[in-house]
Amino acid sequence: MKEVNFDQLQEKIYTETLDNGLKVVILPKRGFSKTFVTFTTKYGSIDRTFKPHGKDEFITVPDGIAHFLEHKMFEKEDGDVFQKFSLNGASANAYTTFGRTAYLFSATNKLKENTKVLLDFVQQPYFTKQTVDKEKGIIAQEITMYDDQPDWRLYFGTIENLYENHPVKIDIAGTVESIQDITAEHLYTCYETFYHPSNMLLFIVGAVNPEEMMAFVKEDQAQKSFDKPEAIERQFPSESKEVDVPERTLTMDVSKPKLNIGMKCTETNLQGQEMLETELSANLVLDSLFGRTSAFYEKANAEGLVDESFSYEFSMEEGYGFAMVGSDTDEPERLEKLIRHTIKDAKTNWPVQDEDLDRMRRKKIGQFMRSLNSIEFIANQYTRYEFNEMNLFDVVPTLENLSMDKLKQAFATFSDDDSYTIFKVMPPKAQ
Repeated sequence: MKEVNFDQLQEKIYTETLDNGLKVVILPKRGFSKTFVTFTTKYGSIDRTFKPHGKDEFITVPDGIAHFLEHKMFEKEDGDVFQKFSLNGASANAYTTFGRTAYLFSATNKLKENTKVLLDFVQQPYFTKQTVDKEKGIIAQEITMYDDQPDWRLYFGTIENLYENHPVKIDIAGTVESIQDITAEHLYTCYETFYHPSNMLLFIVGAVNPEEMMAFVKEDQAQKSFDKPEAIERQFPSESKEVDVPERTLTMDVSKPKLNIGMKCTETNLQGQEMLETELSANLVLDSLFGRTSAFYEKANAEGLVDESFSYEFSMEEGYGFAMVGSDTDEPERLEKLIRHTIKDAKTNWPVQDEDLDRMRRKKIGQFMRSLNSIEFIANQYTRYEFNEMNLFDVVPTLENLSMDKLKQAFATFSDDDSYTIFKVMPPKAQ
């Protein structure tokens, strides 16, 4: 077991990669009574074309299958796994993103018993035609429910506009039509390919004895047999730098128009420290341009162009990335014009001065340090960083060393004139 100290943050993590390839990371937190555990596979909704375990040819599976598989993992021949966690006083959940699927629980006692339940149910799949067919109706209802949520449609509509071919444009849950094609055989194929321990990470944070817990996990895994690890081959379609759809409007039952501007990243083949620097730099630039103390926000707020729903974000994973800015607004055209002007003006009148960068750095570091008080934040973010060859605890030193050139470089990745798309959700009368 390897110990890694992060003296600046006063944190120490314990890591070990087991014989079956599973990476285990343990972070004891003093003063916490609760423990949070995540068991995550590097497999998400975008992994639709791949070579199955032991096969030589690529296949493409129905959209939404990663999310469907997440649902089905909780149902076993002897009942629902949630009941087992509940009997042990634990709260369990799971989620699927574009690039990973996580199973998790939090508890204040019976840590080993609950960890055993987590490991066993994720590593013992059980799918039948009857249970799969039954689940289709449940997930179809979930998809329909999200289709009725304007903010969800705004977010995914923007991504759909940005990308022509990349599967990030497809809703994580798929469509009502696509999930009808999912079979138990599909689920086993995806499971056997992506749920091998060598493609997974177990993260434990909170009130935990690292030596005892590592020994417990190693013993549990040693009692189980797994196939020999294979490198996973994924395939993604080519994608141009330009957006697919420059503008689209959707009519829904909303009281006020919703506007979102998406900006497609032109540089997406990043990993590790380079991705971390780009992500942090882009967020600082967006803070400078659109934060609550920016000239943009002061003007937009004073003129009633934005309300409390106003937000902006930057998202990047291997193979794709984008920035978004948007708000509910009574004047979407004026707000769009102001956002565009703000981006365009920054190209010739760079808004960040040295003193601004120092101030923004300190603010971001303070926010990050506060977030480390949440063991849920740590567990979910550590795994996401790990799967992108980054380290969560490198955030502070990376922020401290960011240069102005790096901020300009990050800004350039999403501010190209051909990278913009507009998505609006309009009330019927306005339409």
